[in-house]
Amino acid sequence: MEKEYPDFASFDWDQGNINKNQKHDVEYTECEQIFFNEPIIILDDPKHSVVEERYAAFGVTESGRKLVVVYTMRNKKLRVISAKDMSRKEREFYEKF
Repeated sequence: MEKEYPDFASFDWDQGNINKNQKHDVEYTECEQIFFNEPIIILDDPKHSVVEERYAAFGVTESGRKLVVVYTMRNKKLRVISAKDMSRKEREFYEKF
């Protein structure tokens, strides 16, 4: 189910999550960029929303890199859980949007 654009005041980065996406070669600044570029698609992630609600954002960075960023909201802060390049199927879905 598509979700509205998140209303957030800032990003929640700390030592626990700022570098965790380097295994996918994604910098934290790239994660932030997709939330300021169009188009962005945000879907509920009920499969992983056991402890807290999670969402999957499909978007593009300033350099044109297409990413999927899974995140949660903590108060008015957007906390990134994971980020990776879109798969072929995810790119097809995003490009049809």
